[in-house]
Amino acid sequence: MKLSNRLEMVVSFVNHGESAADVGTDHGHVPVELVRRGIVKRALAMDVRKGPLSKAEENIAAAGMKENIETRLSDGVKKLGAGEADSVIIAGMGGELVIHILEDGRHMWDTVEQWVLSPHSEIHKVREWLWNHGFPIVKEDMVYEEGKFYTVLDVRKCGAASEMGAEAGSEKRFRYSEYLRKTKNPVFIDYLKDEENKLLSLKENLMKQAEHSERAKESLKDVEEKLSMNREVQNEM
Repeated sequence: MKLSNRLEMVVSFVNHGESAADVGTDHGHVPVELVRRGIVKRALAMDVRKGPLSKAEENIAAAGMKENIETRLSDGVKKLGAGEADSVIIAGMGGELVIHILEDGRHMWDTVEQWVLSPHSEIHKVREWLWNHGFPIVKEDMVYEEGKFYTVLDVRKCGAASEMGAEAGSEKRFRYSEYLRKTKNPVFIDYLKDEENKLLSLKENLMKQAEHSERAKESLKDVEEKLSMNREVQNEM
């Protein structure tokens, strides 16, 4: 099975262990590859929708892995029991939904060793939630595919949030990954340049509107602040 570059990165993040659960599994490609490659011995393919889960069942059967991979209809991790998964994967959905699933999964916080997250939007909100709830980000990476930037995070639960330098809790820390900055991730550098260009274009449009609109003036101020932060991070790189 040929995985997308994004899913290849997700699979590569999962620790070797007994079991893993893929939340929002869609067609079940990630659990199949985790078992096929010997990363885990067994897996759970979970989805809130019956259609994708039915397709996942077909793909699992075609791969000859019905004994190793169970499908389960579940809203997030509500139907996942403590001790059923060493690693939990939550990928391919918006940041707000990722946070919601983590909040609903409090019954799993003490037993899951690793959370592999890949929000498609609002990742700064996810990073802030993780920091506030004592989930350190062990590793991050980025991949560019089909015109979009995707981020994957390796997260653990280690108790209460702790102060981590002068930047702790800052907007810069959440919007621009400390890990990606320290490792000078090349895809992250491309992302910063792409974001700068989009902000410059937006600034130009807002400058024309700001002469006649207070709302545009406020939006322009926000864009200028983000542009300044972006360039500050680029200079650090």
